[in-house]
Amino acid sequence: MPSNKSVSDAPIAQFTNCRLLRGRRLQREDLWVREGKILNPEKLFFDEKGSADVQLDCKGCILAPGFIDVQINGGFGVDFSLATDDFRSGIDLVSQKILSHGVTSFCPTLVTSPPSVYHQLLPQINVRNGGAHGAGILGAHLEGPFISKEKKGAHPEHCIRTFEENGFQDLLATYGSLDRIQIVTLAPEIKRSSEVIQELTKRGICVSLGHSVANLSQAEEAVQHGATFITHLFNAMLPFHHRDPGIVGLLTSDKIPAGRRVFYGMISDGIHTNPAALRIAHRAHPKGMVLVTDAIAGMGLAPGRHTLGQQVVEIDGLNTYIAGTKTLSGSVATMDTCVRHFLEATGCSVETALEAASLHPAQLLGIEDRKGTLDYDSDADFLMLDDSLHVQATYIAGEEVWRRDALGM
Repeated sequence: MPSNKSVSDAPIAQFTNCRLLRGRRLQREDLWVREGKILNPEKLFFDEKGSADVQLDCKGCILAPGFIDVQINGGFGVDFSLATDDFRSGIDLVSQKILSHGVTSFCPTLVTSPPSVYHQLLPQINVRNGGAHGAGILGAHLEGPFISKEKKGAHPEHCIRTFEENGFQDLLATYGSLDRIQIVTLAPEIKRSSEVIQELTKRGICVSLGHSVANLSQAEEAVQHGATFITHLFNAMLPFHHRDPGIVGLLTSDKIPAGRRVFYGMISDGIHTNPAALRIAHRAHPKGMVLVTDAIAGMGLAPGRHTLGQQVVEIDGLNTYIAGTKTLSGSVATMDTCVRHFLEATGCSVETALEAASLHPAQLLGIEDRKGTLDYDSDADFLMLDDSLHVQATYIAGEEVWRRDALGM
């Protein structure tokens, strides 16, 4: 059948011999791509009388949406919270390196820092599409500084701030601008947090609850005012208690507004969260699970000392601690590793594991109409994976941006 170019002159690619993750299940279908978008083949055949210009044999691989990492502090020697002269090139390096781990979009994450750091770095974080240069940038995730000193974790106490005096204006003064911000993590027990949450959500910024000693009623009130996410569930929050489960209780709360879903981040690295806790969370609220790496500068590097914002951290195997302590400080796990660990630890389906790193983060950010699925008209950001979920190739806008074979691996 000849190609019909009346609709578009752009070439049509057909990916064959594959299993697509679509409609929450793996289906034996071909994937059709044109101009960076996923095509509906029926429209192509019957409306345009078109066919593929290029066919690619996937050799039985799984095709799944690209992973979206909404909490990544750096990697490969780069720390997103460190004000350096080559900050932009550092972001470029990380965005390029994470392609091999299946990440096609991400939120560079800054931990609690002085206002001067936000003022210097945020203007340099450009929201952009992904491509051969690297994964797309969705906007910054600011984890702090409006958090609890009691649950500071690896955050420097001297930089922790409050907005009790001037509310939202304090937050604006600290960050300088909200233009490039996608997510803000805060402790909802801080006075005037309801006002701050409402102002952030009004501007389309996702509010996450974390590094907090909030009880369940405070967490529920935050959700009623617009919060939709929990930062690294179980870590840096009150432990679950049967009389007041704290923020963890949001997973099964009956006070969530109708039509609203609370999502929660999980560091599925085998260190931050015991597999039993991972299973409890997943079984309690499977549709809210969002896998995050919470990776620090040491991801991809040898053990030793590295930075995390204002702190020095030490990597010992897969453990990362604030130097001289046993306080965990982010992870060195990659997203594909987290997906495989989640699959193994929970015994969930392959589809469920993949969606926790793609569909769910897209839904959290309200971008599921273009990211996180292989639905027709979505961005053609996808991965080729083997049956054990090792990434074989990464595509952004339908173009191959990384392939395992190309490295002789």
